[in-house]
Amino acid sequence: MIRLARVGARKQPHYRVVVIEKERARNGRSVEVVGTYNPRTTPASLDLKRERIDYWVANGAILSDRVSKLYAAPVPVPAAEPAAPPAVEPVAASIATPDAQPAPAA
Repeated sequence: MIRLARVGARKQPHYRVVVIEKERARNGRSVEVVGTYNPRTTPASLDLKRERIDYWVANGAILSDRVSKLYAAPVPVPAAEPAAPPAVEPVAASIATPDAQPAPAA
C-alpha cells in the first residue's frame, strides 16, 4: 500500500509518501519512501517519485484515498517570466554622415 506517514512536530504536520505493508502501523517501517507532502506551505509542496509509484502500482500496490488525490493533482508549473525585449544598441556617434567632411591630414 502507498500511503502517508506523518512526521514533523506537534501542530506542524509534514508527511512522507511511503510504500508500506497494509498491516503495519502508520509510522511503521516502510519498504520505500517515494515522496513528501507539506500542507503548511503556500501552495502546499508535493514531491513525488512518479516512476517509482508507477512501478509499485504495477506490482500490486494500492494507493490510499489521499495519495490518489495528490497523485492525480496537476503538477504545478512555475510561471515563466516574460521575455525581456531585445537590447537595442545605441547608434555610435563615430558613424559618418553623408555630408561630413573627412578630417584634414596632418
